[in-house]
Amino acid sequence: MVARDLGITSADELDGASICIQSGTTTELNLADYFRANDMEFNPIVFDTSEQTVGGYQAGRCDVLTSDTSQLAALRIQLDDPSASMILSEVISKEPLGPVVRQGDDLWFNIVKWSLFAMLNAEEYGVTSENVDEMTSSEDPNIARLLGQDGNYGEGMNLEADWAYNIISQVGNYAESFDRNVGMDSPLEIERGVNALWTDGGFQYAPRFAKRLA
Repeated sequence: MVARDLGITSADELDGASICIQSGTTTELNLADYFRANDMEFNPIVFDTSEQTVGGYQAGRCDVLTSDTSQLAALRIQLDDPSASMILSEVISKEPLGPVVRQGDDLWFNIVKWSLFAMLNAEEYGVTSENVDEMTSSEDPNIARLLGQDGNYGEGMNLEADWAYNIISQVGNYAESFDRNVGMDSPLEIERGVNALWTDGGFQYAPRFAKRLA
């Protein structure tokens, strides 16, 4: 993230920049690797916490603040004038994030995993919180299985047949949840990018409801 008045539009222009960074994070190593790989130099301004890091950036102690994309978006809206800063488009490392559960609780792990899969499938099939009731009469076998109209695919997880229907009707599909919480309908305004469905050029896809889930 950089101040707009610096006129910087690419990470390639950051040679010699002062960069605010939180110590002990993978971002610290990723930054060093990126600059070394691109034969550039930088001056690290290191802080212990994210609050101190954004405070240093806002106080003008550095030209750049670096972190995960999602955290940058969250930190940006905490600035006195968020519109005066911009997040550069380059992604210098790949660190996938996802749901985490306590090790050893396999039932809960499967419920969390298949809840995400249900939301992804719902988006791909065009099932939303607004049309899910109408979709319960769909003749598409994929939708019928998803919404519990053709067998109970949650039985292996001790769930009722309409478990996925309940998720979609109350929370929405993956797109609805993403947009509302971190996407363009939220203060963070994070673009889908690789979080888009595979059909839209992203990485996201999920197994079909084709057999007993577990």
